[in-house]
Amino acid sequence: MSTKAFKNEKIEHYKRQFENAKVAVVADYRGLSVEEITTLRRKLQAESGDLTVTKNTLTKIATKGTDFEVIESLLKGPTAVAFGYGDEVTAAKVLAGFIKEAKKCEIVGAVLDGKVLSKQEAEKLATMPSKEELYAKILGSINSPASGITYSVNGVISALVRAIAAVRDTKAQ
Repeated sequence: MSTKAFKNEKIEHYKRQFENAKVAVVADYRGLSVEEITTLRRKLQAESGDLTVTKNTLTKIATKGTDFEVIESLLKGPTAVAFGYGDEVTAAKVLAGFIKEAKKCEIVGAVLDGKVLSKQEAEKLATMPSKEELYAKILGSINSPASGITYSVNGVISALVRAIAAVRDTKAQ
């Protein structure tokens, strides 16, 4: 039986996680062994995230007055929460990838910007590109016309140099 002090400590721990998180992805972790949960936690930690197996009532108390208070509707049954501290997409990607690989457990939903995402929306979140990928695509798009102009100008100059060299070679003979 848990003591009041232990429960308060857990609530404070959950509060800190929710305060620092940009997204919380809720999963039903039934079927996962302790070893698999630990593996998933390590994968999330490597990507600026974390995984916590939560007690639903303590989570409800911890989220009171925060943007994550709406998570209450997702807390049914055995619950694990994947937190994303860096990118909003990464936690969902890692969790979805793990579920696909392990063929166990499932995403229940997520909370992003104070809004509840359904299971389908949370799974779509996992397929979105991360901020870094979006930045790379934008820079590639911006850089593409400049590269094209550079290659075109270099091509004209190279052709001119080859033509002058050919004229020089014919006059030298």
